[in-house]
Amino acid sequence: MDTLYHIPALREALAGPRRAGQRIALVPTMGNLHDGHLALVAEARARADLVVATIFVNPLQFGEDEDLDAYPRTLAEDQAGLARAGCDLVFAPSSRELYPQGLDVQTRVHVAGVSEGLCGGSRPGHFDGVATVVSLLFNLVQPDLACFGEKDYQQLAVIRQLTRDLHFPIEIVGVPIVRAADGLALSSRNGYLSEEERQLAPGLYRTLCELREALDAGEPRAAALEAAHQRLIARGFVPDYLALRRADDLGEVDANTREAVILAAAQLGPARLIDNLTIRLSHRDG
Repeated sequence: MDTLYHIPALREALAGPRRAGQRIALVPTMGNLHDGHLALVAEARARADLVVATIFVNPLQFGEDEDLDAYPRTLAEDQAGLARAGCDLVFAPSSRELYPQGLDVQTRVHVAGVSEGLCGGSRPGHFDGVATVVSLLFNLVQPDLACFGEKDYQQLAVIRQLTRDLHFPIEIVGVPIVRAADGLALSSRNGYLSEEERQLAPGLYRTLCELREALDAGEPRAAALEAAHQRLIARGFVPDYLALRRADDLGEVDANTREAVILAAAQLGPARLIDNLTIRLSHRDG
């Protein structure tokens, strides 16, 4: 497995496989990899002839008060994990390589509608940063498919709309959430939790499951959401949002909605945790 740091070398490395008609898969990451990331690589490996993973801590998607400087950089460990997972090529550019003119004048991509509210409401500009770097990587790698985790559900929705709107000829593959044995969704930010906080953290997923059960039982949606919100607080979380949205476009549910998703973000100590759970709604509403 080779690791490349510069755009010309990346293009040169991909030119031959592309001419040979090989199917190329892309797995974009910010490094500090865990089994959830490696599941993306495994899915890409099953679907493509050549798997390219990127490791880039993207400054455009971090807000002023967020953890850009503190975000762990673990390139050597990431390289070892990617090699074991079957990755063929790693692209690990610097910020100067991707944004040579600097961030202040960088052209940015905004995906309207689906990027607004939820995490987009709490983290202004975050999804513009995601959409911009993903567009750059799509252009540089020109993959046939790209794999993204379903844990970042809104991000996946943004990328799907971006791909449609900009006519990228790329298949977007959503890969199911990988969870620890106690239900906690794997995340690089789980490493920020203390031992005590780590014991509390599965309460987020437990709350989503209880909300799904309540909705399945026909409880009025507003009441069920409020009760779940209060349970999150009782379990030690500071909720950012707990919402029920249409699964396809994250719009507000209505009487015609059948496929929906419960989405939550909550602070636990220093870590902002997110999770989601899909649900099929009945005709009942309240």
